[in-house]
Amino acid sequence: MSLTDEQLMIAVGKGDIASFEQIVIRYQQFAWRIAYRYTDNRSDAEEISQEAFVRVLDSAKNYRRRAKFSTYLYKILANLCLDHARKRNPQITDEFSGEKEFTETPYSNLQIKERDQAVRSAIDSLPNRQRLAVILRYYENLSYAQIADAMDSSIKAVERLLARARHELEHLLKDFS
Repeated sequence: MSLTDEQLMIAVGKGDIASFEQIVIRYQQFAWRIAYRYTDNRSDAEEISQEAFVRVLDSAKNYRRRAKFSTYLYKILANLCLDHARKRNPQITDEFSGEKEFTETPYSNLQIKERDQAVRSAIDSLPNRQRLAVILRYYENLSYAQIADAMDSSIKAVERLLARARHELEHLLKDFS
């Protein structure tokens, strides 16, 4: 029988390193994917995701289930990504969809590539918090409540961030509609 994330975290808080390994195995790709989408840099994504797990381990003794573990990890990742943005000028990757679109003609493929590059550039131009909200909502499919928890914000604030981001993206991408 598999333990829940919360049960594993309680065990980690008691010093069970095998439980921590299970948490890492369950969430390492998830953490890296978010960091990579935010930074578009494999090395930075690796560093951010590793730091997230270090923070999980460091705080395990004080872990209290207030939300799902994944939400707790989103919050850590969101803070690390925003800290990274303050230190550097990150670029978001064009590998958002997970699946590339292919068509039968080179011209169509070129149009798709140009559109993807325009979307990436438009998202890159958003303020850091808006960019993170867009990634969490539209590429990770988090609910507004989960985003609010991850970004230490209210649902209304997330709604406003996303509304401003959509408005700006519509303006920037008007030629691709």
